[in-house]
Amino acid sequence: MTGTPPKRYQLHFSLHVTPRYGRCSAAVCYAMNYVVQRFKMTSPYFAVTRKGKQAAAVSLGSKLSSRRRDVESIPCVEVKVEAEEQETSSVPLAAGYDVNLQVKTDPPPLRLTRSRRRPLKVEYEEVEGASRVKTEHWEPPDWKKQLGFIREMRSGRDAPVDHLGAGKCYDRDAPAPVRRFQVLVSLMLSSQTKDQVTAAAMRKLRAHGCTVENVLATDDDALGKLIYPVGFWRTKVKYLKLTAAMLQKDFGGDIPNCVEGLVRLPGVGPKMAHLAMDIAWDQVSGIGVDTHVHRISNRLGWLRKASRNPEETRKALEEWVPRELWSDINWLLVGFGQQVCLPVGPLCSVCLNQHSCPSAHKSSPPKRPRVGSPRSLNPTTTFKAESDAGQEAPRNSRRTKTEPLPSPVSTATQRRRLKAEVHP
Repeated sequence: MTGTPPKRYQLHFSLHVTPRYGRCSAAVCYAMNYVVQRFKMTSPYFAVTRKGKQAAAVSLGSKLSSRRRDVESIPCVEVKVEAEEQETSSVPLAAGYDVNLQVKTDPPPLRLTRSRRRPLKVEYEEVEGASRVKTEHWEPPDWKKQLGFIREMRSGRDAPVDHLGAGKCYDRDAPAPVRRFQVLVSLMLSSQTKDQVTAAAMRKLRAHGCTVENVLATDDDALGKLIYPVGFWRTKVKYLKLTAAMLQKDFGGDIPNCVEGLVRLPGVGPKMAHLAMDIAWDQVSGIGVDTHVHRISNRLGWLRKASRNPEETRKALEEWVPRELWSDINWLLVGFGQQVCLPVGPLCSVCLNQHSCPSAHKSSPPKRPRVGSPRSLNPTTTFKAESDAGQEAPRNSRRTKTEPLPSPVSTATQRRRLKAEVHP
């Protein structure tokens, strides 16, 4: 290091800083200081005189103040830093050598820790105007032919439902709200009851006064004697009272004109609601499916798969049956089930659909007797009980008109009496 004094030369640093957010004075100062300190640290033999250092600082401050005003309009700012350096390397640099350095910020250090990959949730959005995939329309192969044969067999309209059904039990001369209430009452009484019994009960109710006010004013015992012997008559007495009270309170004495309002009434199901809409309001809202429609639809193969209850049958039928036939399905199949397609021992030999019906000429399986019932005991005892009942029948048939009618007896009481007679 001893010997001739080192040559002095000036280094010109050019800092190119592109403004990002409009103000970059702090960024420029930071970059300038970073370059100067970095250059000092990398050159251990670099020396700047105090006079040269002060001159460089003054020139740098003046240039920064002048450049700061135009930072908004100038896309690139150039700052020159003058310094004196003594030549210490083996390769001498010429005096006045300019060195242009572009200042770049160091990239952030890489993280070695692995981040957990979260499960990606896939969601589908329904695009308007996109073509939807059409579901395959299913229908029975021979349903039109089978329905035509049923119409032909029902052309006489001589089934019990044609003369004693819910559409024949109301008073045609009564006001419209009263007629609609009587239609609803007849449908409520027809559950688990033959049409002949329902029509007889409705005649007695109409003679007593089948209106909302009269039903509410009649006590339970008198109302039970009027509707006896319909099935579950005690429960139906309670439902009639609750329904009449709800109609008077919420609907002004008239029945609702929608299926949603009808099924809210106690003792009214979907089948009754759709039939009430058709008969009382003359509006087709659905197919009324009872036990006959449910049985015949499964026998004819009108369902894609066998249904377990009438409500499932209704939904399956409404998928393929044309809407203009919904009103005819009930009375056609109910009358057909009362005359030909019986629950036990159907008359397949006289049915016109015997060659296309999948269930033709197949006897219905016999019902198993309930455990503990008289039929599940000794066959000789059962036969004796049946013969005794047959011998007592003529004696009961000779009852005079003056003899009072028997009081309503529940099914459980009748079963206990029969069991006591069989096992004294």
